[in-house]
Amino acid sequence: MTSTTPGEQGFEADPHGAEERRERIRVETPRHRIEGSLMLARDGYRSRVSDMLNASERDFLTLTDVTLVPLDGGPVERHAFMAIARVHIVYVVAPGSDESES
Repeated sequence: MTSTTPGEQGFEADPHGAEERRERIRVETPRHRIEGSLMLARDGYRSRVSDMLNASERDFLTLTDVTLVPLDGGPVERHAFMAIARVHIVYVVAPGSDESES
């Protein structure tokens, strides 16, 4: 029997049985501010953004539902998928984690 009640917020059942979640992050490179969703494990190994950033076997961070903003101005771009070279990442934050400016 299929239930229409959503599971835990942010979690999706993988067809192969593993549960994953998407976490919205903001990445800044020397030239762009990029916001998108990062797929993480529900818990355990690779369940934190820092786990993905520190994975030495990965050269790229993959995001979906991406907004790309050039820091020097220019048009905002939207993409379904983007792979960002870890070597170009200056910092990563969760959107909405900015402290209010006074």
